[in-house]
Amino acid sequence: MIRVLVVDDDFMVARVHRGFVERVPGFTVAGAAHTGAEALAAVSSLRPDLVLLDIYLPDLSGLEVLRRVREGAAPVDVLAITAARDVATIRTALRGGVVHYLIKPFTFEVLRDRLDRYATAHRRLPADGDVAQDDVDRLFGAMRPAQPVLPKGLTAPTADLVRATLVAAEGDLSASECADRAGLSRVSTRRYLEYFVEAGTAQVRLRYGGTGRPERRFLWTGP
Repeated sequence: MIRVLVVDDDFMVARVHRGFVERVPGFTVAGAAHTGAEALAAVSSLRPDLVLLDIYLPDLSGLEVLRRVREGAAPVDVLAITAARDVATIRTALRGGVVHYLIKPFTFEVLRDRLDRYATAHRRLPADGDVAQDDVDRLFGAMRPAQPVLPKGLTAPTADLVRATLVAAEGDLSASECADRAGLSRVSTRRYLEYFVEAGTAQVRLRYGGTGRPERRFLWTGP
């Protein structure tokens, strides 16, 4: 069984998430915490395999909890579950090594999919020894929703960043707006956005102005 620590400042939300986890075969809830200090103490004492970590906590930011967990000795994975949608938070969480980032609210089916993918990756990684590149590719592939092979010149980390930027937006974004938020060039960002449209995970909306060609704006529609 994969042991999970649920961290959320809202007692009712934590209870809902606990119920979600208990419904997924192969997972059990080791405990719950409602502050950053409680989360750090629970990671140390309970030694969970996975932490469902909220970012907005009353004492410490979830990002600070993540940083301290990574500095500690506990071998634990973290899945961020939060209402935080800004790119800076998402980028920091990704750099902190979260296995995934879910924006509230979400359904049980969405969380179950991420947990199932985590369980698949968890089973594929041996306790010790060496692995081949194919094993590593399958391991990281198990953590990502299925998607077509990226076209030549596009990379998975940058695709993840553009995807996270688009997901975090309150509505649609132009290529320039998305590029500014992601810290990328407009030309590069446009290529990724067009790829998402072709893959069926984003759609284009046209905004007409007074003169000239309409502006292409992109909206995330995928999982």
